Amino acid sequence: MQKDEPTTSSQAAKIHPTAIVEEGAKIGSNCIIGPYAFVGSEVTLGDGCHLHHHATVDGFTTLGRNCELFPYACVGLKTQDLKYAGGKPGLKVGDENVFREFSTIHTATDDGDFTIIGHRNYFLAYTHVAHDCVIGNDVIMSNNATLAGHVHVEDFAILGGMAGVHQFCRIGTRTMIGGCSKVEKDIPPFFIADGQPAYVRGVNVVGLQRANYTNEQISVIKTIYRTLYRDGLNRTQALEKLATIGDGTNREIEIIRGFAAKSSRGFASGSKDR
Repeated sequence: MQKDEPTTSSQAAKIHPTAIVEEGAKIGSNCIIGPYAFVGSEVTLGDGCHLHHHATVDGFTTLGRNCELFPYACVGLKTQDLKYAGGKPGLKVGDENVFREFSTIHTATDDGDFTIIGHRNYFLAYTHVAHDCVIGNDVIMSNNATLAGHVHVEDFAILGGMAGVHQFCRIGTRTMIGGCSKVEKDIPPFFIADGQPAYVRGVNVVGLQRANYTNEQISVIKTIYRTLYRDGLNRTQALEKLATIGDGTNREIEIIRGFAAKSSRGFASGSKDR
């Protein structure tokens, strides 16, 4: 099988003879493209990317530096959204992302829109990121975790194996989503959620301690949890109360209030609400 000649900024890239790199693809320096891998004509690979055998990057897709695709990962394929009407939607991926075996990352649906992935994320085997998702930095999606369209996942979130997230949901920073959870509403930052449907069980204390949050910061987050889920207040009342506690100066409270301002599906319930 012959490969097309790529457009490349450096001849240092190592491309296996059986790989297919379509004309027009832009390949950065020190890239490795393994046996039977495929790179589409509109793809840009940053320096140091490594495509293992049978990995695929296609569509209007840009990968940053030092991304790694394991066998049969498919990045940048056309959306599965039935509303797709043509045009040039795409995918933008940052640096140092890892896509394990059979992970699938799709482009956006509408012309000119993008699915967006930040830096240093880890997508384990069989994970799926649908059209128009926005993923921050340092996120871990465990095996078979799945995001529907337009999901936003903030920095340092962890999704357990086989967790599924409903379209348009938001997953807050430093959250932990339990395995096999069915997420139907937004999960606020700093909390643990689990169940079908997923509900907020408490504060992600271990995750926060591992991230070097101070005891004072964790204490504030526990106050946030009690206000949202234990004081018998509705969400509006709870957020108003938090505003008076924080007086606009506490970072963790402002993160929660900012997250709430962007929530369209509402917060997941707490265990007391079930």
